[in-house]
Amino acid sequence: MPEKVIEVRGLTKEYKDLKAVDDLSFDVYEKEILGLLGPNGSGKSTTINSILSLLKYSSGSIKIFGKEMKPDAYDIKRDIGVIFQEVAVFEELTVYDNIDYFCGLYIRDKKQRKEYVDDAIELVGISYYKKFYPKQLSGGLLRRLNIACGIAHKPKLIFLDEPTVAVDPQSRNHILEGIKKLRENGATILYTTHYMEEVEQICDRIIIIDKGRIIAEGTSDSLKKLANIEEKISVEIHSLSDDGIEKAKKLKYATDAVYDGTNLIVSYGGGRDNMTRMIDFLRDNDYHYKKLYSERPTLNDVFLELTGKELRD
Repeated sequence: MPEKVIEVRGLTKEYKDLKAVDDLSFDVYEKEILGLLGPNGSGKSTTINSILSLLKYSSGSIKIFGKEMKPDAYDIKRDIGVIFQEVAVFEELTVYDNIDYFCGLYIRDKKQRKEYVDDAIELVGISYYKKFYPKQLSGGLLRRLNIACGIAHKPKLIFLDEPTVAVDPQSRNHILEGIKKLRENGATILYTTHYMEEVEQICDRIIIIDKGRIIAEGTSDSLKKLANIEEKISVEIHSLSDDGIEKAKKLKYATDAVYDGTNLIVSYGGGRDNMTRMIDFLRDNDYHYKKLYSERPTLNDVFLELTGKELRD
């Protein structure tokens, strides 16, 4: 059994009448990428800030590397890397000097620090831009610089908060590959994002929280089994009436049907030959359609079913 890197027990944080985190307990294991998911206001940020001792919590206990985490636990913090959503670099320093500065907060030996900085630059793929200033970089390159600054000192535990927000697909792919390399090199990672496909791609285990409590925990595959969906059939169809939508909802084994003006998506709780019945339904009602395909539930389907589809502030 891998060693526990983070142990959270009974974590509770209250703000007057609001309980932001409610008796939360979980572990993060060595060399694991744990996805921490939840809608806005679910308690994710409060949980992370409490773990990092950036926030005083009401009750509970937190251990990192088997030691109690406190604001002055500098021996623990030395082995932690934190990359928050907001890019935090110095505009007056070059890419290389930014990474060297943040690495220098932990690594005093100049020769070792140069090796670490070069490794970080190579990992995030910004060697060409070493002499550039932040204002000369695209959004994706800035994100990669931000990550390099946070991991250059080779921390054992890394917190990554929305590292791929507003980046191009190429940068996103490079960042995700870099995160997997960090794990391969021995790092434990706690990862938060709203991009469910990223979680499916890189996370070993997932925790979904809402209203300060864990509502689901497991691998991507095990969580998908929680959804009341066995299959979804999507049809590209134009000008579908409300009556047509209601008819689709009454198809055998159908649990729901939604229409966005272009695509009809019917969810099924079970059954075989759903695709055949869908084709018969379209033909019998003389609906003209283009694309028609079937897919299994995604992590996003599970997330919405567990946390609700209403907008959060």
